[in-house]
Amino acid sequence: MSEPAPPGWSRWAGLVARLVLGGVLLVAGLLKIGDLTGSVQSVLAYELFSYPVARFVGTVLPVVEVAAGLLLVVGLLTRASAVVGGVLMLAFVAGIASAWSRGLAIDCGCFGTGGPVDPDDTRYLTEMLRDLGLLALAAWLVARPRTPWSVDGLLTKGR
Repeated sequence: MSEPAPPGWSRWAGLVARLVLGGVLLVAGLLKIGDLTGSVQSVLAYELFSYPVARFVGTVLPVVEVAAGLLLVVGLLTRASAVVGGVLMLAFVAGIASAWSRGLAIDCGCFGTGGPVDPDDTRYLTEMLRDLGLLALAAWLVARPRTPWSVDGLLTKGR
């Protein structure tokens, strides 16, 4: 039999979830924001949207990722930011699964410019598992948004 978890372990697990999910979103968004043309090209590579829609998504996505990532890292509006992060992860998994099922050979563009690659260079399963893991972190934060070292905690201290 295992020993019971120490008191407050779930708050510390939440801190790790918040920093990992927030850090990944922040890095991914910053890498894309520096190359919006590449971000748009990555969205186009999925062959899901017309050019105007792909241009909008490729331009707005990095801004949303940076905003959600920053909010998670500092712990402000944690639940809402985790919902945004979770929705993004679901969309990424769906997009990658769609590309895989249609036989496209693309890099996901998750951390910068994506696009066509050699079929042997695709990593769809790994990318989907990573995003599902991040989705699990987002779900944890939606259920348990109170974590140590957060602005949310400072704002609600004493309540």
